[in-house]
Amino acid sequence: MSHYDVIILGSGPGGYLAAERLAAKKIKVALIEKEEIGGTCLNIGCVPTKTLLNSAKLYAHSVEGAKFGIEVEGAKVNWTRVQAWKDEVVARLRRSVEFTLKKEGVDIVRGWGMLAGGHKVVVRQEAASAEVELDADQIIVATGGSPVMPPIPGAKNNPAVVDSTGMLALKEIPASICVIGGGVIGVEFASLFSSLGSKVTVIEMMDEIVPVMDPQMAMALRNALKQVTFMRSTKVTAIEGSKVLYEAKTGEKGAVEASVILMSVGRKANIEGWGAQEAGLEIRNRAVVADARLRTNLPGVWAIGDVTGKSQLAHAAYRMAEVAVADILAVRAGTKSAAQFVPETVPWALFSLPEAAGVGLTEKEAVARGYEVAVLKTPYAVSGRFVAENGLTASGSIKIIAEKTTGRILGVAMLGAYASEHIWGLALALERRLTLSALQEMVFPHPTVSEVIREAAWSANL
Repeated sequence: MSHYDVIILGSGPGGYLAAERLAAKKIKVALIEKEEIGGTCLNIGCVPTKTLLNSAKLYAHSVEGAKFGIEVEGAKVNWTRVQAWKDEVVARLRRSVEFTLKKEGVDIVRGWGMLAGGHKVVVRQEAASAEVELDADQIIVATGGSPVMPPIPGAKNNPAVVDSTGMLALKEIPASICVIGGGVIGVEFASLFSSLGSKVTVIEMMDEIVPVMDPQMAMALRNALKQVTFMRSTKVTAIEGSKVLYEAKTGEKGAVEASVILMSVGRKANIEGWGAQEAGLEIRNRAVVADARLRTNLPGVWAIGDVTGKSQLAHAAYRMAEVAVADILAVRAGTKSAAQFVPETVPWALFSLPEAAGVGLTEKEAVARGYEVAVLKTPYAVSGRFVAENGLTASGSIKIIAEKTTGRILGVAMLGAYASEHIWGLALALERRLTLSALQEMVFPHPTVSEVIREAAWSANL
């Protein structure tokens, strides 16, 4: 049996970052992975989808460039090359992560890791038809998440139905797509393929798309995605071959026929198949329970990333990894870490065309918590750069929710170009409990779209 200081189950963003950070401190680490290093995000999630979306953006720019004085004749999509570029990007980044891990001295153990009682882990290596036993002083569980496949009649074993992984592997651009679920993943794929020429219909059971988003901003995003047909307050009742049967809240029934049906109703924590229940880990709401320092109920065992149910975002997993590593290092040194994971200040981003992003409370959530709020909303059109690069009618706005009595920033929503690149600053403002006056005093470079943050802050009359 091989002994390590720390064993990590899963090499997604949280797992591999924790391994890097620990190994850099001369901690002996084993990183167990049954598939490819990088987990969902790098291989079948964040990175490949953003690569495809960039190709879609380039195509859209070439088609719409005439209004900016750039005329492109015969622009077309070479889907084979688009897919090849996606695969090239993923492979290159995966090699980079593996190189960094090995350079830091991390032992990558291939196989299916299983908790085996105490701090023992058994790794099943199917290729070698063998099992490897490991033990460690501490264990980090980072088993990630996977797409939810609801029991809709006719969905199981239907070749027309795919999840997000299947969408990334399509051999050609579908003529038509029906997306079941109007959340972040569903809207990104709807934006991607509608930009490339697919006829896209999104069926969402809730009254508005992207539930995490401020409803007003979500409506603006929906209106901006003019090539997509959205059916809200509508429930999918069954799937018959390539037909999606639905029933609206009004009682109206009908069907949408599509070449491809994307099941995009959310993701679930991977809590089965690696001994969580058998080891005695506390499971609640179908996720591993972990506190603010990511400690589980088992001594010496931490959990990070999607498996905790705290957040299903790669950057949240990164932060959880950093917090867990700080706590483990403190335990090993006999001290106490001050680092904690605060989910309320984790930003989110939606990489549709246009982009959207947000952090903190929506207006509705802030009011529900008893805050007297000031709502500041400014169009992106106040930015000269935004108008120059996106046109006079492009959608874009920022909405800041602040506590009226103190000016403290409670939440921010952004819609428009570069929103994903700007939201980190607002997340920092929430993390540091800053007020609108702090944003007013900040110097933003000109001309940049980020200046809309300052403009919104100065619109306050508190």
